[in-house]
Amino acid sequence: MRLQNHSHPKPELELEYNDKHVPTDEAHVSEAICAATDELAGSGKGISNTPLTLIVKKNGVPDLTMIDLPGITRVPVQGQPLDIYDQVVNTIMEYIKPEESIILNVLSAAVDFSTCESIRMSQTVDKTGARTLAVVTKVDMFPDGLCEKVNADDVNIGLGYVCVRNRIGDESYEEAREKEAKLFKTHKLLSNIDKSIVGIPVLAEKLVQLQAASISKILPEIVKKINDKLDSQLSKLEKFPRKLTSSVDVMSAFMDVIGLTRESLCKILLKGEFDKYPDDKQMHCTARLVEMLDLYSNDLRQGSESSAEEKFLMEEIKVLEETKRIGLPNFMPRTVFLTRLHSKVESISSIPIKFIDKV
Repeated sequence: MRLQNHSHPKPELELEYNDKHVPTDEAHVSEAICAATDELAGSGKGISNTPLTLIVKKNGVPDLTMIDLPGITRVPVQGQPLDIYDQVVNTIMEYIKPEESIILNVLSAAVDFSTCESIRMSQTVDKTGARTLAVVTKVDMFPDGLCEKVNADDVNIGLGYVCVRNRIGDESYEEAREKEAKLFKTHKLLSNIDKSIVGIPVLAEKLVQLQAASISKILPEIVKKINDKLDSQLSKLEKFPRKLTSSVDVMSAFMDVIGLTRESLCKILLKGEFDKYPDDKQMHCTARLVEMLDLYSNDLRQGSESSAEEKFLMEEIKVLEETKRIGLPNFMPRTVFLTRLHSKVESISSIPIKFIDKV
């Protein structure tokens, strides 16, 4: 429930759930809430984790946001799922865990506070009680010993207690507050309770103060998180391609791409930096290049020495026979050398080209 102080004389009420906005008024708000609840949780007695938000804009109400959580149900009744207890506990814990939440424990004056499961649950997330406030209801029905219970604080309620009398039957809000004030003023037992911790108006004022204190405490951290998120998004935005409106912009963007590509290639091909690809061996380029050079060397040697053992000097003798001429003895004609060299080069000429393509 979001309460907002509103200057207009006519109150404005609206329900929000599942992206729906349902206007209502004070006379029909109960029916609207029941209809929305049936839509969210079914017409049985199950619950739903989908929030139902009531926005109240009214003159004189405190600016306050409250979340009414389901009561703890240990034993499922007819129409409830068997795991109703776990569902309720999970929903409650989801909302009371955040450090910025103020836990409002509603206790009946009839019970022993130390045995209340809601107190135990709040203590699991707020061990010191620094953000737990207890509201004691039904004080008019069970006034005996109440003053001692709230003053003793055996269960470590850090923000203290507020005792209230709820509306009964068809009482208006104003009538209920008048009777509440009279009760705590005239009752022989309840009148002994400190006036600073009794009454719905005191509770509302205390909640507003606590919420304001909580907001002022956590606001700097929220602003920091927003700024960090904004910086992160702006950084991502800068990496997106910018709008290109002229050939100069296009050429500039193209040169940026070329520059980044060259930088990446330089890192992985020359410097052997593959920190971005630790598990992709194909990107460990310097190591792969050494392996390829070793294979290339073997290919060259095998290509130039093919059939060398079987035809040892046969080609050379054949060429010598074909180049016989008148000349100085024991001097090999230059043609023999050029012919054999050309043959050797021709036999391996495709190997370097294949190697370059592979690299």
